[in-house]
Amino acid sequence: MLLNKKISVWYFIREIKSQILFIGIFAVVIGLLDMLPWFQKISLPLNIPALLGTAVSLLLAFRTSQSYERWWEARTVWGAIANDSRTLVRLVSQFLPEGDQNIRAIAERQIIWTYALGESLRKLPFSDKVQKYLDENKISAVNIPNALLDAHSKQLQKIAASKELTDFQQMQLNDMITRLCDSMGKCERLKNTVFPRSYSVLVHILIYVFAAILPFGLDDSQLTVEIMITFLVPIVFITIEKTSIIMQDPFENGPVDTPMTSLAQTIEINIRQMIGEQNVPLKKENTSYYEM
Repeated sequence: MLLNKKISVWYFIREIKSQILFIGIFAVVIGLLDMLPWFQKISLPLNIPALLGTAVSLLLAFRTSQSYERWWEARTVWGAIANDSRTLVRLVSQFLPEGDQNIRAIAERQIIWTYALGESLRKLPFSDKVQKYLDENKISAVNIPNALLDAHSKQLQKIAASKELTDFQQMQLNDMITRLCDSMGKCERLKNTVFPRSYSVLVHILIYVFAAILPFGLDDSQLTVEIMITFLVPIVFITIEKTSIIMQDPFENGPVDTPMTSLAQTIEINIRQMIGEQNVPLKKENTSYYEM
């Protein structure tokens, strides 16, 4: 995600350049045809294009609203992951004696889990930090984040068996792991549940129908104005729809992506300070193209 920066207009132009070209050619052709005597006989009340335009606007409003809800849910889930990660390490630090190696092991694994989850959702190769940890601990699975949470549970089970944790303390820690697992499941649901393709097809068809009938409801005396209106209004609709399409996938490493790498770095800094590490780097590295 682009943090505290404007998204380039050229990014949107690149995303809809084929539609811009198609609508531009169509607007010129239909504008010139509308000047021919036979086409000049075709005249539609402006109410008809206006009614269709209103229908398109309502559909786009719904689409944008649903896309924003998906984006905001993703950000909310990662906010919960940040809180639960800190709480897990805080509880472990409180329940176990100071200097216990289990504290550092759980803290390190939780840090790796946050990076691994973000990279898995983006379907990117694991970073050197994550891959090194997996190799050193001989962790291999189809779902690496889930395997890391399993390692949490197994370690807590061993600690509880050695009587270092009470039943109540173990229950609290297991509850935090359950909450982390729930957040991971919510992220996977958002990643794997796509917006119905039929909805986009319907919106596109209505936009093109709107563009086709709009010139016949305009005044034929102003050719340039007619072409510009026939071009600009559908392009505005297409741009709004493309914005909602970009927003509906919050884990695709795009310009409106959930800043998972930045959040993982924040979690790492907080956790390392909580376990008493000195000289923790406060400056975040730019590990993602869009998180700058």
